[in-house]
Amino acid sequence: MSGRRTTGSLTVITGSMFAGKTEELIRRVRRALYARRTVQVFKHALDTRSESTEVRSHDGALHEAVAVTTGEEVVAGVEEPTDLVAIEEAQFFDAEIVTAVEELADGGYEVVVTGLDMDFRGEPFGPMPALLAVADEVVKLRAICARCGRDASRSQRLIDGEPAAASAPTILVGARESYEARCRQCHQV
Repeated sequence: MSGRRTTGSLTVITGSMFAGKTEELIRRVRRALYARRTVQVFKHALDTRSESTEVRSHDGALHEAVAVTTGEEVVAGVEEPTDLVAIEEAQFFDAEIVTAVEELADGGYEVVVTGLDMDFRGEPFGPMPALLAVADEVVKLRAICARCGRDASRSQRLIDGEPAAASAPTILVGARESYEARCRQCHQV
């Protein structure tokens, strides 16, 4: 990475479940490919909602990806001719992902990361606060509240249709069967 001549950058795309984070990541990847740039996409292996070799939005848009579990694996997997490194589900990584993406951006790569900024309790999620702090650009997307139709910034976890208890495990990989987008007023823990 030391021989790169371009200026790197770090963009973090964040927001609640169903806000369009993966769609935006795939849109940026497709745009880069259209511009004849080289792209690599990584996702955390905990994301089992789709095949381990792809990222898929809730609306079905997809792109090939490599499943990894650490920031070190991301850095090691980036090939020299790559221009854009995209990383999905950053909230599942440990704090090492921050060092990894900074190393890539400092090395001249354009890095785009997606992740939930808050867990189902409405609290900061994993390494996301640190990623947001070091980002050159932050894109915060909002969904539509499933209850009232206002802009939603929270992810409501549901168990048998009712809000999950605050004592529930932080990570539960799921989609519409376990979560819905909620605004601040409709969100419950």
